[in-house]
Amino acid sequence: MPTTADPRILVDAATRDDAAVFQVAPDRALVATVDFFSPIVDDAYDFGRIAATNAFSDVYAMGGSPLFALNLVGWPREVLPFELLGEVLRGGGDVAKAAGAFVLGGHSVDDPEPKYGMAVIGEVHPERIVTNAGARPGDALVLTKPIGTGILTTALKRDLLASSLAPALADAVQAMTTLNAGAARAMRAVGVHAATDVTGFGLLGHLHNMLRASAVGADVTAAAVPVLPGARELVAKGAVPGGTRRNLESLRDSVSFADGVSDEERTLLADAQTSGGLLLAVAFDRVDRLRQALEREAAPVAAVIGRVTPARAGSIQVR
Repeated sequence: MPTTADPRILVDAATRDDAAVFQVAPDRALVATVDFFSPIVDDAYDFGRIAATNAFSDVYAMGGSPLFALNLVGWPREVLPFELLGEVLRGGGDVAKAAGAFVLGGHSVDDPEPKYGMAVIGEVHPERIVTNAGARPGDALVLTKPIGTGILTTALKRDLLASSLAPALADAVQAMTTLNAGAARAMRAVGVHAATDVTGFGLLGHLHNMLRASAVGADVTAAAVPVLPGARELVAKGAVPGGTRRNLESLRDSVSFADGVSDEERTLLADAQTSGGLLLAVAFDRVDRLRQALEREAAPVAAVIGRVTPARAGSIQVR
């Protein structure tokens, strides 16, 4: 990425944060993000909802509120009917409405593989931005959604989902279409030191980015991390995304696993997520208040999964 220097640029790509933040007035900054991908579920409406929820998540992770979005579409016009695309766009529109934002247009291209997502613009007060660079030794690490969506959606693609696991996929879709708006309200109300959302780099990958940006390390308790039903079973069946394997490989020099951490747990902790929860670093004396606030906001989970340590920047010990 090109290096830029301007006092109005409050957050850029330097710390691998979730969105760009640009100040436009003393009391106002814009939050900008973009995300799109190919279908991960069969239902077009659900695909639209998942992609939109995922795109909005980056604004929430910065402590912002979404204003509007633009659709991004790649569509094989000679292969798939436009009625199906209409369902995708309807799903995205419904999520935007639930977020209190507007869909104001977009852009489409003819593409052999369908793709959908959004560019989302939000706002935040410059003094209330939450970045991934403020974690401090002693902070508790709190996660607001269970992990395992990459495993479950890969199982669907590879026809590894037995009928007995159909409810597990429904749980994954429910998690992926739950906006992080409530979790963001909770973190703003209580006050956290750092935040990020958990998506393609997996829980460990996004935690590593937070720790490196904050110049700290962390201890994680594998058993404390909430996992979607069926995900562990499907790891054993080989339903592991390529992105998850790449995540594990890229973290080889940063993550140490205790002997008791199984291969399945290691895979799940690096699983490439779609529309995951927020990962929050909060002062230890505010943990109970944060958990109570997350419960009031109906966050899927409010799990304390570890703590920040003064170890080498970006290093993670999984126990």
